[in-house]
Amino acid sequence: MGTNQTDRTRPAQEYARHRTRRPRRLHATLLALTAAGGLLLTGCSAGGGSNTSSADGANRTGFPAPAPATTSGGDNSGEQDGEQTSTPADKIAPSPDYLSTFALDVDTASYGYARRVLADGQLPDPSTIRPEEFVNSFRQDYERPDGNGFTVTVDGARTDSANWSLVRVGLATRTADDNAERPPAALTFVIDVSGSMAETGRLDLAKKSLDEMTDRLRDDDSVALVTFSDEAETVLPMTRLDGHRGKVHHAIDELETQSSTNLGAGVETGYATATEGLREGATNRVVLVSDGLANTGDTKADSILERISNERRDHGITLFGVGVGSDYGDALMEKLADKGDGHTAYVSDDADARKVFVDQLPQNIDLTARDAKAQVAFDPETVAQFRLIGYEDRKVADDDFRDDNVDGGEIGPGHTVTALYAVRTRPGADGHLATASVRWLDPDTRAPHEESGQLETDALHDSLADASPRFQVTAVAAYFADSLRTQGDDAGSLPGNPGLDELADRAHALAKRTEDKDVQQLAEAIDEAARMN
Repeated sequence: MGTNQTDRTRPAQEYARHRTRRPRRLHATLLALTAAGGLLLTGCSAGGGSNTSSADGANRTGFPAPAPATTSGGDNSGEQDGEQTSTPADKIAPSPDYLSTFALDVDTASYGYARRVLADGQLPDPSTIRPEEFVNSFRQDYERPDGNGFTVTVDGARTDSANWSLVRVGLATRTADDNAERPPAALTFVIDVSGSMAETGRLDLAKKSLDEMTDRLRDDDSVALVTFSDEAETVLPMTRLDGHRGKVHHAIDELETQSSTNLGAGVETGYATATEGLREGATNRVVLVSDGLANTGDTKADSILERISNERRDHGITLFGVGVGSDYGDALMEKLADKGDGHTAYVSDDADARKVFVDQLPQNIDLTARDAKAQVAFDPETVAQFRLIGYEDRKVADDDFRDDNVDGGEIGPGHTVTALYAVRTRPGADGHLATASVRWLDPDTRAPHEESGQLETDALHDSLADASPRFQVTAVAAYFADSLRTQGDDAGSLPGNPGLDELADRAHALAKRTEDKDVQQLAEAIDEAARMN
């Protein structure tokens, strides 16, 4: 079971320092390594309680049995112990680090955009592949807490690569309350009406989605509408929906494409409009709908957000980015959302739009946790190496885990956050393997809270095929992202990656077993990639 650690007894950092008996790396060294890290294998996942087994029988879906353990450490015996950060060979390796710390993230845009590109008959640019967004695109099986905060699930399974396992850290919030229970929303929609949005499936899809969402919001919610092309304009000030839905629909119907894309002006005007219509006791949020192809005015995320930093800090207005279009400025939209304390999603068709605007947006109206961060402490007596799958842009210095002035993730009800680690255990390892902790601030009082879960080596499943179906889906999604990042290398860089052809078989078997249309879409996307690889 997860244990509350608000009394900070034996925190993860102290535990790791005691076990390693080595001095902590200097803060600056950690930051330098983070910047130098190239294609990382990183991963962590969270869920209810500290479930360390979650087996549901032998799920034979094509996962091979694990290779026999070696006594020499396998092919990795010459590598530096501790966290693997892809440090160039000509750099002096630091002392081993057995802590992994990151801000929580529920973005899914990278996976959605990859599916769109594959459906168009192309392989996505490896730079747009963020493995954590693939992993977090799928339903999980974690228990959920009764109130605000998180449950923590830690489980794992051995792979067919000697001594390597996948360890899943799962965090889950309470289920979304009935619509009547959440606080009212004050949403400022910032809509890209530049020329590039004229492509079929961009502005038309955005308008249809906004119309459907307007009908589903409550009477005490409010909506404002800002458009931008070469300039930005507030076409509808903050308007209470009660008795005014027709006015909102009319403003949406009047949207038409124009010329260039001054995204910076759109964000700045959007935040000014949100501030002018600020509602106390409500969730105040800017929702940016764009293809992210800024070509005039300020085109850099850092300087755009600096111009509206007071609104973000003083009023807690967060940013939810919705990407559209076959050509998509992924890097800019992702950075805007991360630095704007928000999330991103990608919409390519009506089904995606309903999921984002009808299902996900309500989760982002209510908050259950602010500035949420996770830290995983691996036991150096049982773990030789570990790699986090993804989260490169969300890393946090280990010393900042309990610094509540350091930004984390804003998480709402109904969310799960999954992180996956590749972990090489020491030959014959037996005992404690890892402790995963999550820290967050109460959304109302800003009081800090912590929860944690643990994993023992004897709780590792003997193979991926023995793990729960949802664990297996997580593994397939991570391996798929790894394959897309390392195009041309069939084995990928993640231990145990079987290659795209076998991944497709596993995904189809899991889709049939789970009867989950999202898993079926994953299988079809892997089929497309395998045909082109």
